[in-house]
Amino acid sequence: MTGNPLWAFSLAVYGRPGVPAACLDLQDRLGQDVNVLLFAAWAGMACNADLPAAELARIDSAVAPWRAEVVRPLRAVRRRVKGEDDALYQRMKAAELEAERVQQDRLFALSGLRPAPGGGVAVAAANLHRLVPEGDPALTALLAALGTPPEP
Repeated sequence: MTGNPLWAFSLAVYGRPGVPAACLDLQDRLGQDVNVLLFAAWAGMACNADLPAAELARIDSAVAPWRAEVVRPLRAVRRRVKGEDDALYQRMKAAELEAERVQQDRLFALSGLRPAPGGGVAVAAANLHRLVPEGDPALTALLAALGTPPEP
């Protein structure tokens, strides 16, 4: 899929200081899907969509098989070869990123959401709190980073 605003948002936001560390902490410690976290943030910030927990669960369930059968195995191989074979590591990193892009294409299509005015960090925070308990330090760091303007 070309022209996926969720993917464009994710690339921009993931490049902000603090975002990768917070997302990966939530992934590794709580089993959260980074792509679903970024989707929830995008829905609130770019689409002004305050998503009910049931909708977030529906979206997550729809992409769960892809995550389990494609993204996680690629991640496991990438992590396994890190430090042993740089060329293979780079290819696995690229394959994992491409698999995540496909997952985000699916999230975008499943959601039916489109960018709309009026969104912001508060709406994103409401969505993210439905995925991660309020007060989690990594979520606090992620929300702080989302409120920071992107680097030029």
